Amino acid sequence: MSSIKFYYGDSVPLEMHKARIVQKLNLVPVDYRLKAIAIAGNNTFLLKNRDVFMDMLTDSGVNAMSDQQLAAMMIADDSYAGSETFTKLENKIEEIFGKKYFLPAHQGRACENIISQVLVKPGSIVPMNYHFTTSKSHIVLNGGSVEEILIDEGLKVNSEHPFKGNTDIEKLKKSIEKHGAEKIAFVRLEAGTNLIGGQPFSLENMREVSEVCKQFGIILVLDASLLADNLYFIKVREDQCKDLSIREITREISDLPDVIYFSGRKLGCARGGGICTNDREMCLKIRELIPLYEGFLTYGGMSVREIEAMTVGLEETMDENMINQGPLFIAYMTEELQKKGVPVVTPPGGLGCHLNAMEFLSHVPQNRYPAGALAAAVYIASGVRGMERGTMSEQRDENGVEPLSNMELLRLAMPRRVFTLSQVKYAVDRIAWLYENRELVGGLTFIEEPKILRFFFGRLAPISDWQNRLVAKFKSDFADSL
Repeated sequence: MSSIKFYYGDSVPLEMHKARIVQKLNLVPVDYRLKAIAIAGNNTFLLKNRDVFMDMLTDSGVNAMSDQQLAAMMIADDSYAGSETFTKLENKIEEIFGKKYFLPAHQGRACENIISQVLVKPGSIVPMNYHFTTSKSHIVLNGGSVEEILIDEGLKVNSEHPFKGNTDIEKLKKSIEKHGAEKIAFVRLEAGTNLIGGQPFSLENMREVSEVCKQFGIILVLDASLLADNLYFIKVREDQCKDLSIREITREISDLPDVIYFSGRKLGCARGGGICTNDREMCLKIRELIPLYEGFLTYGGMSVREIEAMTVGLEETMDENMINQGPLFIAYMTEELQKKGVPVVTPPGGLGCHLNAMEFLSHVPQNRYPAGALAAAVYIASGVRGMERGTMSEQRDENGVEPLSNMELLRLAMPRRVFTLSQVKYAVDRIAWLYENRELVGGLTFIEEPKILRFFFGRLAPISDWQNRLVAKFKSDFADSL
């Protein structure tokens, strides 16, 4: 699909689907948007979706389902225990990932909770290519700590490195040497490093990580929630994999870790998740906690209809023309913003287009949350809801010290098969306008600050009246255009 050429030279992603069911959107006026973001405490998580035009907050649970998934939901075996629907999913997991044991959970962070309870002990270390908010929180809550072993290139906002999510093998070895293998609870790899721009790792790098883990007898855990994007990037960016099918690449990857877990809200475009392994002893330890936290072993907090949809969705993930939709539209949006001088993360990764708030709002210090301020400003200017991925997404230590994030990003997620090209063009237009008027945007300060995962439900206020001035400029330039 990516080789399709347009005769007159256009270079745009081509939708490999057609819309048969539509959902109405609202684009409310700028004055209403100003009130809405104030009521939400300048936290886009707290906006009402009825006030949002393009919801680019996340791709979790909001990807478009296929007709085949919807059809499958109608034939589910609705049983508490021993459902035939679960057996279908279990068999599909073994077929695709080669893992004999599958334990269902209602979503990815539920898997993180259980894995951390089983493997993390007080004082243990979890090296990883880069942390994710909830994965780190679960590890810390169980007495462990995270050590990031990402390659240095991964923290460069702009780069030509095709796999910025790679692990630095020397950093991994030094971590093991420093702490001792017995203190390493597990090594975690995230397919598509969420907080640094959805950047993938290479198959070659994962093999190297696996070899080190085997050498020292350390468990390797793969967070496969964003695996679909990572599979596409391996296929098109890694020379040794260009002739492999998506299914073959998936099996090459899944044969390396001891444990795979995922959010079906991302992988498979359904609502659920699960943990899979070939280690029976590991399975038995995890199995004890599934009924306690999730539900019985054959539904794990999911409905059987969600399980049917996930089974079909995982199979559809083996189709390159399905998994390329996110990365291709993200690349298009990124490149269009670059043409207009807007600072973005490069190369384009998965999950979404990421604005570099540190450069976009270079006059706003990190302790005034430039990525959060940019999220509020983008909503005011466009009705587009993005997600802050910067210092707001960190949390204070036990002494109240606030760590500054390595990057200040505004993530504009691209749910698969949801937005049209004209909607993406609209978002680009409004963001480019905002960039030209960036000096009007000021910072934010917390007025309600939760101790854990504050970015979910913390509330902030603007420093100065910068939002009113931004609205005045919008009205001056756009007149009655909402």
